[in-house]
Amino acid sequence: MALRPGIGAQPFRYGKRALIRLENVTKQFAGGSNAVLNLSLEILDGQTCVLIGPSGCGKTTTLRMINRLIDPDSGRIEVEGVDTSTVDPAALRLKMGYVIQSTGLFPHMTVGANVGTVPRLWKWDSKRIARRVDELLELVGLGPDEYRDRYPHQLSGGQRQRVGFARALAADPPILLMDEPFGAVDRITRERLQQEFVGIQRSMRKTVVFVTHDIEEAVLVGDRICVLKMQAQIAQYDTPERILAKPESEYVVEFLGRRRVAWLEALRRSSAEGGDQVAAGV
Repeated sequence: MALRPGIGAQPFRYGKRALIRLENVTKQFAGGSNAVLNLSLEILDGQTCVLIGPSGCGKTTTLRMINRLIDPDSGRIEVEGVDTSTVDPAALRLKMGYVIQSTGLFPHMTVGANVGTVPRLWKWDSKRIARRVDELLELVGLGPDEYRDRYPHQLSGGQRQRVGFARALAADPPILLMDEPFGAVDRITRERLQQEFVGIQRSMRKTVVFVTHDIEEAVLVGDRICVLKMQAQIAQYDTPERILAKPESEYVVEFLGRRRVAWLEALRRSSAEGGDQVAAGV
């Protein structure tokens, strides 16, 4: 596990309010079995919360309920203190960036047009959109002059993921929802994208809900990790360091696997080299 100094143990003091709150949320499949059962979870302003667990445990279902791509059967979800069931879904989604594994770029639109999608929906003027597009392409490491007028099929997988991330940031939403965003690229590209995401998040401090099946990725990008069992039952919700150092059940120990101690040592070494203190309860 190669962590940059300071990565994984971030010195940021998060907001005290829960920007996202789920209270006893349940969602059933068509056959009657529960995808999510009585999930309660709070995510503080500015945190990256990683949802991790086995396939089919309800990670993506939970993510999709936050922006009302699907609605819960019972329970309550609040965003910025507002019950999302009272908000128009389209208006709610305009306040959230959404990044998925397949990128979801429009193939008939240029990179610049893809990145500018949400600002156009917000009725920004063309000059403002153009400035924002170029600013974000620079941010994700794609020179605007070289990439602005390309089409998605002219990009590598890693470049498409960067464009998808830039598009999610375009209207400066307070919340980012990321569903295995780096899962479709090769290992070297994935590690580079993970590091770039952490660097950008350290400066922008969005509230992020990040779904992954990869515990190493969770430790790298997360301020808090929520380890889930089936039906989105929370096995442990804590900082990466405390989950690695003090797993609360045999389930968590088994989920982390044999490399748990090595990851913990790498995390602490990274923090010490960066001069940061490992976050403890902040």
